[in-house]
Amino acid sequence: MDSFPATNLPESLEKASHAIAAAVRKAGGRAMMVGGAVRDQLFGLPVKDADIEVSGLSAERLRGILKERFQVIEVGASFGVFKLRGLEMDVSIPRREAKHGTGHKGFIVEGDPHMSLEEAALRRDFTINALYRDILSGELVDPLGGLRDFETRTLRHCGPRFVEDPLRVLRAMQFIARFRLKPAPETLEICRSMTSEELPEERIFEEWKKLLLKGQDLHAGLVFLKDCGWLRYFPELMALVGCEQWAEWHPEGDVWTHTLHCLDAYAAMRTGDEEEDLTVGLAVLCHDLGKPATTFTDDAGRIRAPGHDQAGVAPTLSLLARMTRQKQLIEDVVSLVKEHMQAAALYKEQAGRNAIRRLATRVRIDRLVRVTRADMRGTPPRVHDEAPCDWLLEQAKALQLEREAPKPIILGRHLIALGMQPGREFKAMLDKLFEEQLEGNFSDEASGIEVARRMLENRG
Repeated sequence: MDSFPATNLPESLEKASHAIAAAVRKAGGRAMMVGGAVRDQLFGLPVKDADIEVSGLSAERLRGILKERFQVIEVGASFGVFKLRGLEMDVSIPRREAKHGTGHKGFIVEGDPHMSLEEAALRRDFTINALYRDILSGELVDPLGGLRDFETRTLRHCGPRFVEDPLRVLRAMQFIARFRLKPAPETLEICRSMTSEELPEERIFEEWKKLLLKGQDLHAGLVFLKDCGWLRYFPELMALVGCEQWAEWHPEGDVWTHTLHCLDAYAAMRTGDEEEDLTVGLAVLCHDLGKPATTFTDDAGRIRAPGHDQAGVAPTLSLLARMTRQKQLIEDVVSLVKEHMQAAALYKEQAGRNAIRRLATRVRIDRLVRVTRADMRGTPPRVHDEAPCDWLLEQAKALQLEREAPKPIILGRHLIALGMQPGREFKAMLDKLFEEQLEGNFSDEASGIEVARRMLENRG
């Protein structure tokens, strides 16, 4: 493949990139698209942002060209990196990075407009991200064999400087999952030699988000993480490896293997709503973290893990606390882990509407059903009856509670209207009334007020 027959860039990026490339050529330089935009075009995926690398011009000259046509945000002006306001596009000159400390900020960066494409490509992470496309001619330039690796679906690091940024191990994990790649043996080996260097939680979380929101083969991505030894940085997940399960119920193997199958089932059910998918995906990842602490073999020789849903709360909190500070997200994931056995339990006893109402106060039922389906589908070749999921969702929809918790009908203003003065007993009375509502003793304002009146009359 010498050139692209067509591009799938958004029109705004296409026009901007051509305008930049034409102006750069007129000034004596060359503008090449590089990185994820080129990779995604090869994979036939939509391109949302683009990186343009300009050679042959100084950073100052490039800045002047850009400012003639765009509003420029100088994020790295000292070494020639510019963003364009209103466009998902970075424009830069080739740059040289020298490692001088630990972590992702331990680099000295210098721009070099006369650097060769091969030298510039060697600072990148993977060969499939080191492909260049000449914006004006469409010529594909492949200094490191990235096209060969694309064709064989191989993830290969660009060179020995790969080790300078440990985040690249997690990038490898999510790339393998997203693009269904196999790691080159030498890439697996170099990842084994790397340590996390206390990576910032936000950078770690971004790679896990991409895995869960974009991965097509989550199983493969996480197997890579285990094979390169990086599962040790996520000990809550590491504990799942070798945690045995009862073969009659879990023929797929240990809890780790089960979790991988569950994640693949989740990926097949993603909705495209990132907030919803991330919450459910993290809950599927964490749903059985309580099993290592609760698993035992009973007198009948069955491997059991009673109470693992409740025991999963602590390791889930521990794992997520090292990834994100999003309090609501953590709370939502924990509630799903804690309640992930409830669909089957309530279905078995054919619980009434009061139990459904109470469950809805603790967890979003539509999310819970998605987690439960993934859990049930994670036991190949055994096929579980998903009737509990269908039943619970039907019951919740009938109560209009599949996406939200029941709201109290009787509020403080109602009690005041009935003559009760705010004080120590006020909240306790509201709580009792809400319990009556959940028990089904009233379902509208009029009947609720009547229940409240009787309760107030009987206080003495």
